[in-house]
Amino acid sequence: MATAERRGRLPREREDHFMRLPGAQVVSTRALLTARENIRAAIEAKAMICIYGQAGNGKSFAVNASLRELAPKLTRRIQFRARPSTRDLRHELFHALGLQGRPPSHAIEFDRMLRGALEEPHVLVCDEAQWLSKMCFEYLRYLWDDADSDLTIVFTGGNGCFEMLQSEPMLESRVYAWQEIARMPLDEVLAVVPAFHPIWADSDPDLIALCDQEAARGNFRAWAKITHHLTVGMKESGRQSVDEELLRWAYSKLSHRLAA
Repeated sequence: MATAERRGRLPREREDHFMRLPGAQVVSTRALLTARENIRAAIEAKAMICIYGQAGNGKSFAVNASLRELAPKLTRRIQFRARPSTRDLRHELFHALGLQGRPPSHAIEFDRMLRGALEEPHVLVCDEAQWLSKMCFEYLRYLWDDADSDLTIVFTGGNGCFEMLQSEPMLESRVYAWQEIARMPLDEVLAVVPAFHPIWADSDPDLIALCDQEAARGNFRAWAKITHHLTVGMKESGRQSVDEELLRWAYSKLSHRLAA
């Protein structure tokens, strides 16, 4: 499928893991299971929810994996990396919804077109929602409030997402559920990391615990980066399993902030 045709769709499953880590598996963390149930309930209620957390803790992964199971054909994604205007939001929705023709030049016509499209069931993921302005939040609320709308909205974001949505009372009062994706505690790390990638399957739990304590700190993206470095190191050194020397070499490449 061409890139243009995938605009607004869920990413391919291979893109879920950081750097498309070969051999990585979906593991059912507590956060993923909770996100799946929250999203399921939101779709049934045609509600708004917010799933947020620090970078690398797995919020986008949890949302994408859940929606790929629950509503792959209904889901559309929008994302901004800078403050969008309402005009930008309208155009992004136009493309994400796969509407035909050219975007209307007048706001009233544009709104009528979008509202008509959203009479069909849709799950809209607003990724990096902390970048949205007050006017954009108001516009999304306007679309969701429409009596004929069949729209579920999943807001996701990192630093500032929770605070941004909480600061908009008209929107905050409509959010059905809030979920913070936090770092994994050690007991969960020991349970899920061996299933995450084959190189950890037979690793000493004490070695996994050491890695988490000194480097990964329950952050899934950090685990993916360390695993990627390890696969390279094992290939170059000819090692067949992870040992402490190789492990320390791998996570020496990460920012020291992870061990703070």
